[in-house]
Amino acid sequence: MKDQIARAVQVLRNGGLILYPTDTVWGIGCDATNAAAVDRIYALKRSVNKKSMIVLVGDVDSVGRYVNGAPAVAWDLLETATSPLTLILSGAANVAENLVPDEGTLGVRVPDHEFCRQLLHRFGRPLVSTSANISGEPAPVDFDGIAEEIRTGVDLVVDPRFEGKPTRKPSSIIAIDESGLFKIIR
Repeated sequence: MKDQIARAVQVLRNGGLILYPTDTVWGIGCDATNAAAVDRIYALKRSVNKKSMIVLVGDVDSVGRYVNGAPAVAWDLLETATSPLTLILSGAANVAENLVPDEGTLGVRVPDHEFCRQLLHRFGRPLVSTSANISGEPAPVDFDGIAEEIRTGVDLVVDPRFEGKPTRKPSSIIAIDESGLFKIIR
């Protein structure tokens, strides 16, 4: 696993894209602070609804580096979640501008997946995570379902042996405003 993580970190630091396993579905990822890399993902996915991708961070404490002023309920949810959970929070900070919608929010998730966590800690920056499909098409539930166009459109495909035991479905999504009011999105 160390070799794959080292290769992924090198690709990410050079502005590249990776295809990698998460605790939910396979993702296309890049350095969330690199606007050119974010644009490459939009192009690969043929996204018309830009700025809807989330970022993964290595632990709950890292969330505060990329979201300013998250309400207490957000921290409580992140610390007690028993299944994959993405929070959409106001006050996006320190990520590529083309990743942040006009309202200034950012979707953030802390994955419960050994490969992802080790990668995030070694990389030291947030990682874009978006399903490994063309926009509008169903997200593949496993590596074999990923379209060839996606596989060849990235700079590194992580070895499928590191898939682990994903849920094979996207995370739940909850939007929380500055006052702590929340809305369940998915």
